[in-house]
Amino acid sequence: MKIQEYSSLREGIISAGYAEEIDWAQSLKPPVDVNTFAGEYIWVVLNSGMKNQVARGIANKVYPAIEAGQSASTVFRHKAKCAAIDSFWGKREALFAEFLSLTTDAGRFGFTDPKLLRQRLGCAPSIGKIVRWHLAKNWGVDCAKPDRHLERIAAHYKTDTHTLCERLAKESGDRIATVDLVLWRASNLGLIKTRELG
Repeated sequence: MKIQEYSSLREGIISAGYAEEIDWAQSLKPPVDVNTFAGEYIWVVLNSGMKNQVARGIANKVYPAIEAGQSASTVFRHKAKCAAIDSFWGKREALFAEFLSLTTDAGRFGFTDPKLLRQRLGCAPSIGKIVRWHLAKNWGVDCAKPDRHLERIAAHYKTDTHTLCERLAKESGDRIATVDLVLWRASNLGLIKTRELG
């Protein structure tokens, strides 16, 4: 993908009303409190395997339920996801302390080793090999999630997701996480027809 193509897609999603998502990706930082930390985990679990728009509606019910001390299952019927959410929420203080131990300089949250952090995320309930990249990104690691959409796009350009996103980030001045978001949202909106890419 050429930088002009990427820039055109970026403008297309801004025109479609998603400028705030780009701003969000450009300013991603590690969570500074335990509930934000847990909230990002919950969002990623809910979003996994679901359309973003559907996950958003479920999240709007799950967050108030768990904050009120109820199980996620009181408002959502996916047993495995609810069990993972309830488990993580119950251990969020200890997990947040572990997360902080993987950083240096608590004021700046500089990651000592983003690869180590991503590896450790695989241990979190309901977080697998692909989804851990989504969670790492939401927790402030500048990376891309190699989901099926981005993998198809990258394969079309005879590369892999990480290489494509890193190159476009260098050429555009955007973060890797922003490039990931632009390509994913462009696919989500049909600006890139990933099924036709082969």
